[in-house]
Amino acid sequence: MKKTSTRLADGRELVYYDLRDDTVRDAVDRRPLERTVTTSEVRRDPLLGDSVAVASHRQGRTYHPPADQCPLCPSDGERLSEIPDSAYDVVVFENRFPSLAGDSGRCEVVCFTSDHDASFADLSEEQARLVLDAWTDRTSELSHLPSVEQVFCFENRGAEIGVTLGHPHGQIYAYPFTTPRTALMLRSLAAHKDATGGGNLFDSVLEEELAGERVVLEGEHWAAFVPYAAHWPYEVHLYPKRRVPDLLGLDEAARTEFPKVYLELLRRFDRIFGEGEPPTPYIAAWHQAPFGQLEEFEGVTRDDFALHLELFTIRRTSGKLKFLAGSESGMNVFINDVPPERAAERLREVASS
Repeated sequence: MKKTSTRLADGRELVYYDLRDDTVRDAVDRRPLERTVTTSEVRRDPLLGDSVAVASHRQGRTYHPPADQCPLCPSDGERLSEIPDSAYDVVVFENRFPSLAGDSGRCEVVCFTSDHDASFADLSEEQARLVLDAWTDRTSELSHLPSVEQVFCFENRGAEIGVTLGHPHGQIYAYPFTTPRTALMLRSLAAHKDATGGGNLFDSVLEEELAGERVVLEGEHWAAFVPYAAHWPYEVHLYPKRRVPDLLGLDEAARTEFPKVYLELLRRFDRIFGEGEPPTPYIAAWHQAPFGQLEEFEGVTRDDFALHLELFTIRRTSGKLKFLAGSESGMNVFINDVPPERAAERLREVASS
């Protein structure tokens, strides 16, 4: 992997990640852009104890442009985009319309391929490995920013999810706090460690799932399963078998196997609802240990946390979506229409031949 860092016309950082070590990146952003002005602010809810990012400048972000005006495609002649060069393998840049900025963190866009009509599932194993390496590098870089406590790499795919740009891409949020979802895991982790005299909850969950009927896919270094209490109609958790706190902790064997396992999962997701169905909308979310202090989670260290990826869709059956209605949105109590055991069975049925 070759990494080349440059700046866009408005001062935002852009980083190319290339498969070839001899790739030269010297294209200049020729757009007449003024420096980006953001109004991102993090406010803490005194009752719930969580945080909300207020970012009014995002109202003007690019919304479903035609393919020939996609800002994530390479620049072509006088058609100038966010990527100055005429082609790329993987590129990461600071979001022009960030939810978090400055002392409130940072947001980046990750473009998986220059092919506008592709998806992550269309990548080769070599390309998928490059994305993994880019995620890892960005996690390392962002973790050193003084305002950052947690790094979240994720992909939203599909208009049903709320994606406003059709080009295959994901995002990275670098939060100035430990997210509520992660805090819940850390509290459960601490309680289990105390109750078992030092046992690890993630290890116990993985061991139990691998012995059960909800395993979807298992390799030498990775395991994927539908969790016992899945929130979403089709939800898969992907764990490295050797517990590590973040992407930086993966060894070469796990990195080498990841593309094959992950690409197979994504391709199965697109076959869940049968032939002729549109691509399955999904969210793919990496959970990593926070880089901030963990004193409030008594007895827990970063090494107790287990890196894992959650992949889920809001489509519950052909032509029908799972909406977060009263119970989910009002009380955060999910109601799942698809039994996790049946979801796992279906994901095994659609395995590649």
